[in-house]
Amino acid sequence: MSRLRTGAVRLLWRTLALACVGLGAIGAVLPGLPTVPFLLLAAWAAGKGWPALEEKLLNHPRYGATLRRWRERGAISRKAKWAATLMMTASGLVIAFSSAPIHAKLGVPLLMAAVAVWMWRRPEA
Repeated sequence: MSRLRTGAVRLLWRTLALACVGLGAIGAVLPGLPTVPFLLLAAWAAGKGWPALEEKLLNHPRYGATLRRWRERGAISRKAKWAATLMMTASGLVIAFSSAPIHAKLGVPLLMAAVAVWMWRRPEA
């Protein structure tokens, strides 16, 4: 790969990592927007083009242990599983009582149910 192409690819990975860190930061203060999934994606992208940021994320005092557990074992804490389940249930209720089209009222809860089943089958921390 040429030096120019290598630099462009690294820039794209870094851009994705920064965008995900930004979304994770917004999620830390905005209810309903998840933080950890964005930080997981940020750590993954940083590992491809910004090892120093990856290291910083994995050693973060609040989120580092969660990121490392996911990376090592695909583990999700029971507390996170319950929080996600409650948020998906609340979202499903909002959609059910909204003026959303019928395919959204059926499809979105089915998708969330599939995610919940997958999530509860993951190992716990």
